[in-house]
Amino acid sequence: MPDAPTTLRSLPRLVREDPALFDVLGRSNVVLAVADAARSAVGAALAERRRHGPVLVVVARSAEAETLARDLGSYLGHDAVEHFGAWETLPFERVSPTPETMAARSKVLWRVRGGLEGDPDRVPKVIVAPVRALTQRLAPVSPYSEPRVVRAAERCDRDELVAWLAGAGYRRESQVEHPGEFAVRGSIVDVFCPTGGSPVRVDLWGDEVDRLSTFSVVDQRSDAKLESARFFACRELVATPAVRERAEALIATDPWGRDQWERLAQGSVFDGMESWLPWLVDRDD
Repeated sequence: MPDAPTTLRSLPRLVREDPALFDVLGRSNVVLAVADAARSAVGAALAERRRHGPVLVVVARSAEAETLARDLGSYLGHDAVEHFGAWETLPFERVSPTPETMAARSKVLWRVRGGLEGDPDRVPKVIVAPVRALTQRLAPVSPYSEPRVVRAAERCDRDELVAWLAGAGYRRESQVEHPGEFAVRGSIVDVFCPTGGSPVRVDLWGDEVDRLSTFSVVDQRSDAKLESARFFACRELVATPAVRERAEALIATDPWGRDQWERLAQGSVFDGMESWLPWLVDRDD
């Protein structure tokens, strides 16, 4: 599939010229029957005509959502389409979603908030999600909801960056090999953000970024230079003061989960902690 966006004119003629199709925009309780083969073309046409906010496309299964997102990207440009994936885990499975899934979800939510924060160009045109992703509780906004941006030739405190990465769910390793890991060697900080195709090396000179580049996990050698890099959190539930206070209160009101509440109140990070989100937030922020 091509990476470059295709204009509305290149969509099938019946899709781009049928006035009945575009009458559904802005209306409620409208049923539009579309053949499976035409879903991406129709979805792209509707997204191009919509003026405010993204179009949310809900499908039954995760694999279906991934395929449709790729197809829509061939029309609109892949940066205009986001796949909001569901956790791969079952409730109370004592296993956390993968860093790739949580970072990707963090990126989508950050882009959606662009409209509320005065940056409408950040908002995607289409979000494709399986039903399960929309039924899962969202974590409240935290200091890690905004990505960490590092730019070449700008100031960056190494210890502050390391603390942010650790708090955002990145695992510290001696050498970066997998998404969601970071490593520190003197003035060099290697970070593998799951939403990026390659890991990033931040080479500091004092408190300034002397060189910013991608690097290979095979031989650990630096590759292409970068002007900037954006790191998204790898964990959705963060032990903010509000979350810890809520967990502390639950020890008395819901003693059946005392072991979990105590760990959360202490700011501990453990597998499966995301399953307890419904008790830790009163509403989606």
